Amino acid sequence: MQRNSLLKFTMTEHYEHGMKVAALAYQVGEQLGMPVSFCKKLIIAGIMHDVGKISLQEEMDEDKSLIVEEMGYIRQHPQLGYNLMRTRMRISEDICDMVLYHHENWDGSGYPFNLEGSNIPIGACILRVCDVFCALTEKRSYRDAYPIEKALDMMIHEIKNYNVRVFMALQQLLHDDETGELRLPECPVELRGEIRQYGIEEKTCNGNEGHSAAGDGNPRLRNWID
Repeated sequence: MQRNSLLKFTMTEHYEHGMKVAALAYQVGEQLGMPVSFCKKLIIAGIMHDVGKISLQEEMDEDKSLIVEEMGYIRQHPQLGYNLMRTRMRISEDICDMVLYHHENWDGSGYPFNLEGSNIPIGACILRVCDVFCALTEKRSYRDAYPIEKALDMMIHEIKNYNVRVFMALQQLLHDDETGELRLPECPVELRGEIRQYGIEEKTCNGNEGHSAAGDGNPRLRNWID
């Protein structure tokens, strides 16, 4: 594996993925009957959930002699993101916890702390499901995007990783009651407005682009990590 290959991404890619996760997490929260105030916290956590990867990439780029097992190294990003959000961004503890625990698995096989079951905050469980689903349905450099049905099938085969109630809420959200088909939800106009408050312009949940303010020079995130 080429060194740094898992950490090579642009700020635009970070924001685009984070925006999709944020929008979907908000709607899954609604589907679960969570208060609006909680769902708005999911927006911030969704946008910022991988911010620790940026710190990792910069650290590796600065130390050209650093040789690491990339998969093990990248597992530091939830903790790095948590530290960054708490110390430099001064984001509330509950939102930071969503980021810190968003790679924990329901069966205890996740990271960084091997939490299991109800010990994992519900916000982190929502991010976990939405992060995986969005990643599977996004095109990557090494594969095409998976169709919704295939992505859900892959997640079902790994259901031990997820809070089942959250996963079922995602399925219900994706199911069109009128046609019986699976479809990605559109972001309501008011939700796009909420997301724009955090430095991102319009983009629908299904990936249809408007105009993004999240370029590589975007000062909001850049200033947080410099």
